[in-house]
Amino acid sequence: MEATSVPGGRSVLERSPAARLPDQALKWGLTGLAALILVLLAYFFVRLIGQSHNVFSRFGLSFVFGNDWDVSRDIYHGAPLVVGTLITSAIALVIGVPVAVASAVFINELCPRRVRAPLSMLVDLLAAVPSVVYGLWGVFVLIPKLLPAEKWFASTFSFIPFIGGGTVTGPNYFIAGLILAIMILPIVSAISREVIATVPSEHKEAALALGATRWEMIRMAVLPYARPGITGGAMLGLGRALGETIAVVLVIGDAPVIGHNLFNQGYSLAAVIANEFGEAQGLHSSALFAAGLVLFVLTLIVNIIARRFVTRGERGHAGTGATGMTIAPAGEGG
Repeated sequence: MEATSVPGGRSVLERSPAARLPDQALKWGLTGLAALILVLLAYFFVRLIGQSHNVFSRFGLSFVFGNDWDVSRDIYHGAPLVVGTLITSAIALVIGVPVAVASAVFINELCPRRVRAPLSMLVDLLAAVPSVVYGLWGVFVLIPKLLPAEKWFASTFSFIPFIGGGTVTGPNYFIAGLILAIMILPIVSAISREVIATVPSEHKEAALALGATRWEMIRMAVLPYARPGITGGAMLGLGRALGETIAVVLVIGDAPVIGHNLFNQGYSLAAVIANEFGEAQGLHSSALFAAGLVLFVLTLIVNIIARRFVTRGERGHAGTGATGMTIAPAGEGG
């Protein structure tokens, strides 16, 4: 076996220890930085546990599952906060992910080449808008403009549990979820574009050669190949939605109760921390740290799941080397 050669005509083994020192320093430096990130995460986790010990020792798991957050009586049960966080994030996924994936497919596969870069830049610029601007836009534009439509929807579909019926308020779960959908659109769209761009041209050309239309090619060759990456991007968008604070504070209503329908006021974990931390003392402060701990765990779980989806997709593509699609001849249906 021949030793690997390096610029200069010598093998790696022939280099002096002093010449190999920069490589070793770079290796251990990068390893140290990577380990430092893990240490930092562990430090945050331990500190949150320590600061929230008082509230968990008093309320136990009822802090997460109880339905009563009353600062005046020193009672802290975070179920309304957890439910509000999950509802608004779910709305963001339902609305934002299809739009983000559709924009990525259009930019990569259907958009004229000369406008792809400007259009991609416009979508990415949504991430540059401060969250407080989104929140103020929601307060002064979305809430008054959408209130009549929300009332009509709640009245028309009152037979659907949680979706319709009840009293419609201005700030509510739906407005918060809609704002979050717009805010996660850039990251999900950017990841989806990058993943779709990795689809081998041979797969697309083979689909078209077998008689598939452009849409059938996208549906049977592009999307299946890119599905793991798109799913991972959606999960990262979910992590972004879970932790959003200022925009949600302005449009969710700040009501520490579980709303009975989609258009009721609510609260979220990040919003309650932002609103109440400045005046919190004693057990109240511990409760807010506990809310931060729950949010930290939720976000960590979402990111782990996203990583697993991406890794599984990479292994599947490496193992098969193909999309595994089945394309029917033209005229025999999709």
